[in-house]
Amino acid sequence: MAKGIKVEGEGEWNAREHGGSKRRVWRKIHLGIGAQTLEIRAVAFTSRGIGNAPMLPELLDQIPPEQEIGSVTAYGAYDTRKCHDAIADRGAAAVIRPRKNAKPWKPNTLGAVARNGVLRA
Repeated sequence: MAKGIKVEGEGEWNAREHGGSKRRVWRKIHLGIGAQTLEIRAVAFTSRGIGNAPMLPELLDQIPPEQEIGSVTAYGAYDTRKCHDAIADRGAAAVIRPRKNAKPWKPNTLGAVARNGVLRA
């Protein structure tokens, strides 16, 4: 999950009180949350220009290998080879809706094989 947050400091208050530039700094927070416990298992902050999908492998790396990951649920933007491969490498199931124009991938990785199975279903 990724959400935008606005960074507010002294300059923000000053601009609100006295006028000033409308340009503000936004950051994104990416979270990995346990489905049963709702516990935050991984977190990363990025600038707003970084996409969500490239952060998924990094978030999974924050969870110790000895901790099991049953499944990873995400929306269609995460339907990428790197995401599916990172999920498969952890032995988890990817619950990601394929993109509208999705086509099968070469079955050269576990992630691609799993995704192709979803497309055929």
